[in-house]
Amino acid sequence: MRILFSLYFIVLPTILFSQINSREDVPKTELSNRPSSADSVKVATVDQYRFISLERDTTYIDTALTIQKEYSHNYLRIDIFGLLQFSNEGQTYNTLQYSLTEFSPYPEFGFKAKHFNFLEANDIKYSSVATPVTELYFKSVMQKGQSLDAFFTLNTSPRLNFSIAYKGLRSEGKYINQLSSTGNFRFTTSYNTLNKRYFANAHYTYQDILNEENGGITTISDFEEEDARYDNRQRLEVYFTDAKSFLKGKRIFVDHFFRVNSTKGDNNLYVSHQFNYENKFFEYNQATVPSTVGSRLVYRFGDSYVTRGINDQTHYNKMYNKAGLIYENTTLGKFQFFADDFRSNYYYNQILIRDDKTIPATLSRNINSAGGQYEYQKKNWNGKFLYSRSVTNQSLSNLEAKLNYNLNEDYQFTFGYQNLNKLPNDNYNLYQSSYVNYNWSNDFKNEKINSITADAMTPWVEASVQFTTLNDHLYFENIATDDSQQIVSPNQYGNTINYVSVKLSKEIKFGRFALDNTLLYQKTDQQDAILNVPEIVTRNTIYYTNYLFKKALFLQTGITLNYFSNYFANDYNPVIGEFFVQNKKEIGNYPNLDFFVNARIQRTRIYVKAEHFNSSLTGNNFYAAPNNPYRDFMIRFGLIWNFFN
Repeated sequence: MRILFSLYFIVLPTILFSQINSREDVPKTELSNRPSSADSVKVATVDQYRFISLERDTTYIDTALTIQKEYSHNYLRIDIFGLLQFSNEGQTYNTLQYSLTEFSPYPEFGFKAKHFNFLEANDIKYSSVATPVTELYFKSVMQKGQSLDAFFTLNTSPRLNFSIAYKGLRSEGKYINQLSSTGNFRFTTSYNTLNKRYFANAHYTYQDILNEENGGITTISDFEEEDARYDNRQRLEVYFTDAKSFLKGKRIFVDHFFRVNSTKGDNNLYVSHQFNYENKFFEYNQATVPSTVGSRLVYRFGDSYVTRGINDQTHYNKMYNKAGLIYENTTLGKFQFFADDFRSNYYYNQILIRDDKTIPATLSRNINSAGGQYEYQKKNWNGKFLYSRSVTNQSLSNLEAKLNYNLNEDYQFTFGYQNLNKLPNDNYNLYQSSYVNYNWSNDFKNEKINSITADAMTPWVEASVQFTTLNDHLYFENIATDDSQQIVSPNQYGNTINYVSVKLSKEIKFGRFALDNTLLYQKTDQQDAILNVPEIVTRNTIYYTNYLFKKALFLQTGITLNYFSNYFANDYNPVIGEFFVQNKKEIGNYPNLDFFVNARIQRTRIYVKAEHFNSSLTGNNFYAAPNNPYRDFMIRFGLIWNFFN
């Protein structure tokens, strides 16, 4: 990590001086430097810098400074509306907007609270660029560290692209035992033959996420009563001073297809194949078992088999193959028939034999499915319909339908439906730990999920509606009878949960000022409080933009209000790396105000933000989860720098 930062600051001055003679502003459609003569260099246009997803969706490079870029200038590099950050960068996020949750019919590794920054196969983008492109992201962190994301891509020919990227973070945090240290390395390549019969995308990733785990503060009153002694957050007592969790994973992925007919025409036949091999590892370490709360000892996670040196390790590997045959007709659309093979092994190093139950060492899966997919695109309509079902003993199925209607650039509508019969994630059915009550072997039923979505983009408002029905919903709960303990166990809810959300977005402009609003309303219908969400989540930003210094600098400055209503937020448990349901403490109903000043100079975007600057005015009632306060006021600096060779 230190080597990367050293290289960055060595290269930085060189880049600065190399940029001095660049022209003052770059039109949106032109990305290379203006040539000295009209015939010497051909100017590259924005559509020659493409980024393609696994689903073949294409976006183009954009160096503009917009309010959406302000929202996405964060550790995850996405708009995090609906997610609630913990106090240190690189920690987990509480989920305010349940409709952000994505589902797959296949069983996953689990430990979902540790995966917010873990890039899955469908998160990787592939590139095609006219000239080499570099992007540098930097942002300061809470204390003693930096956050950096460096990306480089080039085409050695119009048919072959390579990219390499690394995102690294180190942040000590404001509280005791809260350090985060993460790394995400990714390498991609894209290739197609000269006759365009064969296309391939491939990537390799190595990711590691290390978090010191303090379990939250032990005495809430020390925080809430605003005693000046505790303005230094290191003085607040926490449950653990020597615990940590570690997630790492490696993946090799290939997605390719070949056109059987030599010349592309009105009727085409393709053979496709997708390969995904991945292994993951999760570890929880805790050197000292009891916690000190005041003058007494507390066994936060209950009894343990060892008196010190807890070291729980979970291993996982997966291999996935999918083969398909695609028929494409320019009038009828695209028909695909496929079969896949899913194999996974989730395991520990021993079998645990107890008086009441034997906990096995492994949970292996071998699932074969078959299905079909139809894609249609004609004039203003395009749609995708998919159905797959297991042909082996496991009951697994997925039905998806998505329909888009684009009336014009101002009016666009999307409708979606998903019916999912999902196998439980592996850590619901098997877990082993040095903690006595954190050992289980279950055979839960499949989760059944029905979801209907509708989206509309109009000049007046952007709206999204979702209605979801959950049956046999899996969750974690705290079964401890002592309030000082967390004994978390998986459970399955036998009744139906209905969830509905309505999200509205609208930006209002008046001169150089703008007011950007996003409002989310959510409601659940359930017999017991299992799926808990805040009814209201809102983000409102008023900001000002203008060109200064003869248009050499573009300025953006404003204030953002984030707010969500009171609710029983899920709590976080580091032993299993998951959130669990609780009904002891509500959080929310506090305003969070950020003041920002951003600027763009050529292709460099500079960000300065005073985060939660009202924290000392509203009282210490701000939490990311029970026992885990939200972030205090601090000023942070960052930049994103794009340059082209």
